[in-house]
Amino acid sequence: MPSRRPPPSRGRPTCPGTGGLTRLVDKRKVRRDRADFFCTLEEGIKGQRAVDWRLVDEVVPRSKLEETVRRRAVERAARSDRPATATGIVLPPLERAIGGDRIEYGTVACAIDRTRGVAEITVQGPAAPPPASLAGVHAAGAAFWPLALARQLDDLILHLRTNEEELGIWIFKTQGSSDLVEAHDRLLQDHAADWLVREVRLYLKRTLKRLDVSSRSLFVLIEPGSCFAGTLLELALAADRSYMLDGTLEGDARKPAAVRLTGMNVGPYPMVNGLSRLSSRFLDEPARVDELKRQFGEDLDARAAADAGLVTFTPDEIDWEDEVRLGIEARAAFSPDALTGMEASLRFGGPETLESKIFSRLSAWQNWIFQRPNAVGDTGSLRVYGTGQRSEFDRRRV
Repeated sequence: MPSRRPPPSRGRPTCPGTGGLTRLVDKRKVRRDRADFFCTLEEGIKGQRAVDWRLVDEVVPRSKLEETVRRRAVERAARSDRPATATGIVLPPLERAIGGDRIEYGTVACAIDRTRGVAEITVQGPAAPPPASLAGVHAAGAAFWPLALARQLDDLILHLRTNEEELGIWIFKTQGSSDLVEAHDRLLQDHAADWLVREVRLYLKRTLKRLDVSSRSLFVLIEPGSCFAGTLLELALAADRSYMLDGTLEGDARKPAAVRLTGMNVGPYPMVNGLSRLSSRFLDEPARVDELKRQFGEDLDARAAADAGLVTFTPDEIDWEDEVRLGIEARAAFSPDALTGMEASLRFGGPETLESKIFSRLSAWQNWIFQRPNAVGDTGSLRVYGTGQRSEFDRRRV
C-alpha cells in the first residue's frame, strides 16, 4: 500500500495590509504572480530567492551585516550634492504649551472646543522680512519662519490626530501680512538650490501632505487680517471647504480680506497624486492654472477669489456668522466614518500614484465603513434609517 504524504498546511494567510501589497508591486516592482505567492506563504521567503524576486536588495551574512550597512551608507552619502563643508543647524525642542483647551506654539496656536468637536488653528504670518541673504537664512536656523511653521504645524497635526480623536473638524485661520509671506516665498524660490532651503521646502511639502491625508474635515475661514498668500494659501487649497468674508464686519477697521497666489502654489508642494493643489482643483480646466499664473502677487478680494475658483463661499457681513455656524454644525452631524471615506475619495482626483494608493483612497475603498458600529450598531445609521430615530455616533476619527 503506497505511503501517504501528510496534507499541506492549511494555515490562514496573514492578511497583509493593502498598503504593503501596493508597496510590493508598485515600489519594489515585484512581479504580480510572485507577489501573490509571497503574500499567501505563511513561512515567508528568504535567501537568494528573496533577492531574485526583489523582496530585498541584498542578503548578507550576520558576521558582515554591520560592515555592509556602513559601507552602503557611505556610498549613498557620497552621491549627495550637499556641500561637504556645509554646517548643519540645531533643531531645539519645540516650545509647546498645552493648557486646558489651548495649545500654543510660537507661530501656531490651537483653540479646542470639545463640545462641538472643533479645533480652531491659527497660523501667524512672519513678523519681519526674511533674511537678506542665504547666510542670514543659515544663521537664523530653526527660527527661520518657514522652517518654524513646518515644525510647529507638523507637531500640532500629529498631536491632534493622536490625542484628540473626537475633534473631527479642523478650522484654519491666519493672521499677518501677505507681503511678508510673499517675501519669504520669493526667498524659497530664488534659493531653491541651497541645501537648507531645499530641506525647508521639502519639510513644508511633507507637512501639507500630512494635512491632506488626515481623516479630519478641513475648513478655512478667510477674514480681514488674514494672510492667505502663497505657502499659507495652500491651507485654503487643501481645505474641504473655504469661507471668505465679502467686505468687513461692523466695527472692524481693517481692509477686506484678500488672498494672493505666488510661485510656491505651482509645483513645490505637490499632493500625493503628484499634482499641485491648484492643478488638482482644476482637473478639467488646466488652462485655468495658466491664467492664474498671470495673477501671481495680486490681492484678490472675495469676489475675485470666487471668480478665480479659489474659495467655496463668500458670505457678506449679514450672512457670515450664520453661514459658517451652520456649515460647521451640519458637518458635525454626519457619521465620522462616512466623512473619512468621502474626504479621502474627493481630495485626490487625477492620476493614481503609489502614494495615493497607500495613503489616501485605501481608507475609502475598504468596506470597514459599513461594518463599524456607526453604520450597523444598534443606533447606527443603517439600522435607524427610516425609523425617525436619530443615529448616535462614536465621534472618534480614525
